[in-house]
Formats: sequence, structure tokens, C-alpha cells
Amino acid sequence: MRAVFGLVLIVGVALAGGAVMMAKNYISAYQNELARERQARQQVVPTVDVYVATRQLKYGETLKPDDVRTVRWPENAIPEGSFMTKEALFPVDAKDYRVVLRAMEKDEAVMAVKVTEPGEDAGITSQLERGMRAFAIKVDVASGVSGFLRPGDKVDVYWTGRVRAAQRDSQNELTRLIQSAIQVIAIDQTAGGDLEGAIIARTVTVAARPEQVAALAQAQTTGRLSLALVGATDDTIATDTIEVDQRSLLGLAALDEVVEAEEKKVCTIRTRRGAEVVEIPIPCTN
Repeated sequence: MRAVFGLVLIVGVALAGGAVMMAKNYISAYQNELARERQARQQVVPTVDVYVATRQLKYGETLKPDDVRTVRWPENAIPEGSFMTKEALFPVDAKDYRVVLRAMEKDEAVMAVKVTEPGEDAGITSQLERGMRAFAIKVDVASGVSGFLRPGDKVDVYWTGRVRAAQRDSQNELTRLIQSAIQVIAIDQTAGGDLEGAIIARTVTVAARPEQVAALAQAQTTGRLSLALVGATDDTIATDTIEVDQRSLLGLAALDEVVEAEEKKVCTIRTRRGAEVVEIPIPCTN
């Protein structure tokens, strides 16, 4: 009986060993085939390593090595400004890490425009392009698009105020588009684009050229400014003069300015002809 039990045990161990060897050979063959397939794909579409975010990153966060990883990216479709080496993203001689300038989703490529230089502050000045200036516009719930503005949006700026009508002392209320498609870079003291919900802001900071800043400053001191949100895919810029006054709003035709000409002075004398009194014109002496 013991001999039979020993024989069965030996056969079982042999079968188990054979099964393990078969599984090992199968896994090895699968891995080799997978490696050959990857190599074949690389030969068809060359790929390189590109650093992407491992989680959702928000404005102002410090970018650390644990926040990124490499993925294989088609060489002919690499986003401009992407980081392909760890030394480029985290320089060895840098004293501090980079800071996130724009919100990034998980597995989104980390690009130079979305992060600061190593050790650089993520202040609003880092978002201003060459030749641009930051200008704050006072807004409320009505003029600020009900709080739905976000940093990175583009807005049209309208001015409403009173202008003196030509050749008369009356004033006419007028609304005119003064700046088109200006980029918003901050809402109140927040420059990140990851705001949650509508926020009733008191100031909206925009990026503008110096001549635009001068126009906005003059408009803000002489009237009321209102913002109109531009669509994310809308790349049109208004070039024609757009303005509406009270008369055009109500559909009234413009009245021609009437200049009353001074009446010509006529001098007369009265004379009686019988029972009739007749006025006879004569040259005026004065």
C-alpha cells in the first residue's frame, strides 16, 4: 500500500513539474512575441519617451518627480514644448522645482508653457507675453458675465457713457465696442483656471498692449465697462465700429440738425390811402 502511495506521489509531482514547465514556456513565448510586436510597431511608427502627469495638477502646485511618468509617444506627433528627458524637466543644478501654471489632467503631456522655470514664482507676471501688460477692470454681477469668467477666457469690452451731440448742448447715451478678444489672466486674486462654480468677482485682470491699457483706463474713468464672453473656438476679431445709441436702439431716424437762419430784417412804413392803411417796404437805415 505504501509502495502504491509513493508511486502516486511521484507521478503527481512529475505531472505538476511538467505543468509548471509548460506554463513557463508558454509565458516566455508570449513575452517574446509581445516584445517582437512592440519592436515591429516601433519600426512602423517611431516613438520616444514623453513626460506626462500622473494625476490632475492644479495651478500653483509644485511639480515633483512623483507627479510625472514617461509614455511612448509617436515621434511625429509630440506636442511642442514637451519634456523628453528627466534632466530637462528636473535639472540637476536647479535649487527648486517647477510650478504649475496651467491646470493639467492625468496623462496630459507636460509642456514648457504649462510650468515655470525651475525655482521661478508662478505669479501673474509669468503669464504675460512680451509687450503685454496686466490691467484690472472693475466688474459686478452684470458686467462680469454673472461670474462665469475663467482665467484664459477671452472677452470683448464695451464702453457705455454720455457724449455731447454735435451742434447742440444735449448729451446722448452711447455704447461702443472698444476692445475685442482680450485675454483674461486673473479673476480677483486667482490666476488659475481651475475655479469651481460661478464666482461674483470685483475685478477682472486682462492682458493688453500699452495702447489698449490707455484706452481701457480712459474708458473706465469716463463711463461704465461691460464684458462679453467670447467662445472658446471663436477666433474672429471685430474690426468694424460697433456702437448703439438711444435713438438707434429705439428705431428712430436720426434728426437733422436744424440751424435757424437769421431772418432778414424788413423795414416798412404805413400810409393811408383813403380808408385803407398800406405798408410799404423801405430800405432799413440801421
